[in-house]
Parts: sequence; structure tokens; C-alpha cells
Amino acid sequence: MSNEPLSIVWAKHFEEWANLDAGARMQEEMKTTVLNQRMQSLGDMPVSRAERVVKSSPEWAEYIKTMVNLRTEANKAKGRLEFLRMRYGEWTSSEANNRTQARL
Repeated sequence: MSNEPLSIVWAKHFEEWANLDAGARMQEEMKTTVLNQRMQSLGDMPVSRAERVVKSSPEWAEYIKTMVNLRTEANKAKGRLEFLRMRYGEWTSSEANNRTQARL
């Protein structure tokens, strides 16, 4: 852990998580739009066939992998935030125990 106040460390981790989450949400929200754009670029063909062609392409597989990887990174960053929250809880509990023992 750094010597910075926990609030500053938490704020930095929160900003990291917020940025990663925004990227992941953008990919997730754009999934249908990207699919439709790629289907339209194939020209005049039945929708079911166009969808099959796009979803079986290496580009679509890469899009999905990127989307999943972005969500994974955002989840890891959120886990780091939860770790800090747990550390703070442990610290406050320890401090309370120390105060109780000092009174005895």
C-alpha cells in the first residue's frame, strides 16, 4: 500500500474503474449497431443469412473478445475497489479493538 490517504487511493481506483466500465458499456451498447452496420454492408441478402455471415466472421469474433476483455478489466478494477473497502473495514475494526484493550 502507498503512504497516500486511503481516500486518495480509493478515488484513483474509482476513476480507473469508471473509465474501464465506460469502455465496456460502450462496446456492449454498440453491439447491435455494429452488427446491423456490418449486415447492411453485405448488400441485398436475407437478414438471417447476413446475420450468420457477420457472426461467423473473424472480425465479429474479435469484437466479442474485445467486449468481454473490457468487461473483465472493469470487473477486476471494481474488485480492487472492494479490496480497499474491506481493508478500511479491517482497519476500523482493529482500531476499535485497540481502543477497547487500552481501556482495560
